[in-house]
Amino acid sequence: MTPEILARIATARAARDLSDLARQFVATTAQPASPADRIRRARELRELTNQLVDLTVLAESFGGASWEEITEALRRRDPGTVRQEFAADVAEWGGKSEAELEHGAAGYEALDEWYARHREDQDPQVSTPVADLRNRH
Repeated sequence: MTPEILARIATARAARDLSDLARQFVATTAQPASPADRIRRARELRELTNQLVDLTVLAESFGGASWEEITEALRRRDPGTVRQEFAADVAEWGGKSEAELEHGAAGYEALDEWYARHREDQDPQVSTPVADLRNRH
């Protein structure tokens, strides 16, 4: 297990949570709610989206992407600033022991089950997209 694989599993969890929350948001479209409640739910979606982006950056940095590539993908200007913004997370995740990495990945199989339940025809036809990470070297 590597920090990259754990970050990719965490990214998959964030994507699942975002998808579930977005579906719930659609389901409540016709329900009476205050403007504050609707805005709060939309902000939750934004916060989860930001978390998904941050976890993706972390995974890509561990996967070998340069800070120049990451900065360009984020549509930012200064790789040094972006690297500094993520420095604490990179250090934290990079310093995890094997036991901590394994513990953080626990339950990853549920993500494959979730994907199988929600997969539609236009989605990639893979059966274990997250478990396949565990087979990477």
